Amino acid sequence: MALDLPLTDEAALLRDALQRYLADNPKPDWQGLAGELGLMGIGIPEASGGTGGGAIERAVVAEALGPALAGSDWLSHSVAAALLARLAPGHALLAELAAGSQRIALALGNGGTDLAQVQGGARADWLLLATPVGVRLVAASACERRVRAMFDTTETADISVPATAGDVLAEGDGPYRWASNALLTARMAECAGLMARMHADTAAYLNQREQFGQPIARFQVLRHRIADMHMALLKATSLTERAILAEDSPGWDHAVSAAAVETIDAVRLVGESAVQLHGGMGVTEELDLGGQFKRGLTIIAGFGPRTAYLARHAETVG
Repeated sequence: MALDLPLTDEAALLRDALQRYLADNPKPDWQGLAGELGLMGIGIPEASGGTGGGAIERAVVAEALGPALAGSDWLSHSVAAALLARLAPGHALLAELAAGSQRIALALGNGGTDLAQVQGGARADWLLLATPVGVRLVAASACERRVRAMFDTTETADISVPATAGDVLAEGDGPYRWASNALLTARMAECAGLMARMHADTAAYLNQREQFGQPIARFQVLRHRIADMHMALLKATSLTERAILAEDSPGWDHAVSAAAVETIDAVRLVGESAVQLHGGMGVTEELDLGGQFKRGLTIIAGFGPRTAYLARHAETVG
């Protein structure tokens, strides 16, 4: 694992159980994650049918699901369910969300009703629409939805939400800011898992591949490349850890912005280096590497402009 977080006994058990499950089920589906592991209840209080937990538990799962390319819909569901639990802890829907029998997607908007590329929106039963104006819970059946396949083979949906549909759960920009930061932080944890796997697989490949009678890992220029990948991974994950632990603190915006900048840079450097060091094998379907790099690129593309995080980082100093 790339992230070094202070885990409770329960979180450590969750991490270990998930690792064992993924070893036996490298391509898990929704039913497995919900029924066999109970991951849909993270962030939902036990009193509402969930398993509790928060940012750390969400990061542990996101990091583990990243290399399996299974984190996209789960993460949108998890953050949306956690926000619903924060805003309406007694809501009747929470128990079904925790069980995974109903699916919810987090839809972040700027106040309009047309939403592009909503992660988890393709199969969601409910949308939690969060904007700077407020938060609404909307049945997906009340919306127009166009599913699209992404570069990394995940599905998103372009969704048109009727202006008056759904129930208003909160007003103001507070919940929107929380949801934006929580989703972004967890996506960076997912990237940490992707980068750690790409780095480890590349290091193993360099030690296996021989040229001139010796492993190519002994060639100095390649050792420098793998070291550069490791340094980029360390910088991104250390700042991601800080962002995870800063949840709900006054410095959360600042920590998230710094981690986003480093993650955007690191995903490109680690992924491009991994593909190049594997040679032609790096882009074939025979290896998981190509899909993992595509997933990383899709995640950071969803972050938006790097300059926006630099500006927010500067604005939130002190």
